[in-house]
Amino acid sequence: MSARPPVLPAAPMDAANLAATLATHSARVMRWKPWELAVWALIWAAPFAAPQHAALINEIAILALFAISLDLILGYAGIVSLGHAAFFGVGAYAAALLAKHLHPDPLLGLAFGAAVGAVLGALTSPMIVRGSDLTRLMVTMGVALVLLELANKFDGLTGGADGLQGVVMGPLLGVFEFDLAARTASVYSLAVLFVAFVLLRRLVHTPFGMSLKALRDNRLRVAAIGLSVQGRLAVVYTLAAGLAGAAGALLAQTTGFASLDVLEFHRSADVMLALVIGGAGWLWGGLIGAIAFKLMHDLISAITPQYWTFWIGLILVLLMLVGRERLFSPRQWFKRGGTT
Repeated sequence: MSARPPVLPAAPMDAANLAATLATHSARVMRWKPWELAVWALIWAAPFAAPQHAALINEIAILALFAISLDLILGYAGIVSLGHAAFFGVGAYAAALLAKHLHPDPLLGLAFGAAVGAVLGALTSPMIVRGSDLTRLMVTMGVALVLLELANKFDGLTGGADGLQGVVMGPLLGVFEFDLAARTASVYSLAVLFVAFVLLRRLVHTPFGMSLKALRDNRLRVAAIGLSVQGRLAVVYTLAAGLAGAAGALLAQTTGFASLDVLEFHRSADVMLALVIGGAGWLWGGLIGAIAFKLMHDLISAITPQYWTFWIGLILVLLMLVGRERLFSPRQWFKRGGTT
């Protein structure tokens, strides 16, 4: 009886085939799904179908942009942060100061707020790319607290506790005036959110975006294959800071006001809660979480203004203990004996 011939390993995929496979995969995952188009159609219809809630829609759009900026570093790169409000706040003050002292154009102010946020992110990124998660939590929170105290100290520039008042924005595109009903503001914020969402949706499916997920899962292996771990973390942190700065600029422009509140810890906490509700690691999580958080806040605070935080906290506890999939899918309750 002759011996069985040895099984040879499959030939490794050459570079051309690998590139073609990655390109095919990227094209497939970047293709818009019908439900995504339907959701965005509903979002765009909201300010026109319910103009009386334009101010709430504007707040949701700003929080959603803020949330997807946090998701970019937390859900995709695994960088934990409790001080994301630092970039939100400097973006708000930058846009407000530009409009008050130099030029009231909204798009110019938006770009300036995003740029200032990105610069702050680039300057602080060396402190973020090293160390443990606990180190990052303390550093990010410390940066936000330092900026809060500086804004309070230099009240001649920022207005201090009274806030920066007298911010008057020019018409959007030279045509659309910002009205008290926030109709122009809501459409403006939704447009910025949509552009950011489309660009980030493409980014996270590129090789760079895939490398971020690999960093989140195992940084040692990514470093072992020769990729720059610290460089990628610094780039994504700077990009997320710029998006957060843009969200802060939108808030200052659409409200005509900037105060110490934009740098307060609750800003970082609120955006973290929105991301927890929607789910980190996919861009829709920030958008869905912002919608859910703002609607819960608006509805519950209308019923019980004093205790709305209790009910939101209770929902979050259930979400963590039961799990998002089982909480919103009753059939999951009966799996595995109804246990969590």
